[in-house]
Amino acid sequence: ETGKPFYAQFPSITVRDMVLVHQLLADHLGFERIGLLVGGSLGGQQALEWSVQEPERFDKLVVLATNAVHSPWGVAFNEAQRMAIAADPSWGDTQADAGLAGMKAARAIALLSYRHYGAYALSQPRPDDDRIWPEKPENYQQYQGEKLAKRFNAYSYWTLSKAMDAHDIGRHRGGILLALNRIKTRTLIISLDQDVLFPYDEQVVLAKSIQEAIHITCPTNYGHDGFLVETRAIGSIFGEFLKDDCEVSGIPFLKTLRTA
Repeated sequence: ETGKPFYAQFPSITVRDMVLVHQLLADHLGFERIGLLVGGSLGGQQALEWSVQEPERFDKLVVLATNAVHSPWGVAFNEAQRMAIAADPSWGDTQADAGLAGMKAARAIALLSYRHYGAYALSQPRPDDDRIWPEKPENYQQYQGEKLAKRFNAYSYWTLSKAMDAHDIGRHRGGILLALNRIKTRTLIISLDQDVLFPYDEQVVLAKSIQEAIHITCPTNYGHDGFLVETRAIGSIFGEFLKDDCEVSGIPFLKTLRTA
């Protein structure tokens, strides 16, 4: 009505709200049945929610590095990021760059959950000389904050993190096991090695509860970010899964990527 951005007045949304938008769009485009639904992380949460709501709509489902309910650990990480945004004196101003410095700090916090101890040791090692301050990890965190600030705003960041916190596939459905049992779609679940944000055990819950599910762990040095980085390995996994003659009971290629 006003033609102005909502900023702080934008309503809270949930993963289920996001799925409703996808449903409306699919209906508008005339997509009564969809061959493949794919989602990673927050996208995976949406893919699971949509598959629970409309189990007959999809032929195949692939979810990567995601979960049935967002964990207290994940919520705590998101809240730490929102605290960083709220500490920015400009947060709440009715302008697009409000809270931007706080969001840079939030992104640096988030990156610690996207990677892990070993990933930083490999990509941002301490120098072998006698300097006192290790600059590489410091510069990397600063760079990632600046990079996000060029294409995002703190209001969107805040809203999406709250939506993720609300994710619970079992809410008003008798719990996550009953909800996941609704999914009839042939499903591939991909875990990422050493993912501290969406750990292996969360993917095991999905695999045990979805009727026709294959669970694979993809080796990576990037933790959660591996679902964005390991394109060649994940692409190969997709290719094998999408073959018409692929058996749900096991895929020979995928067995080589399974971890104990």
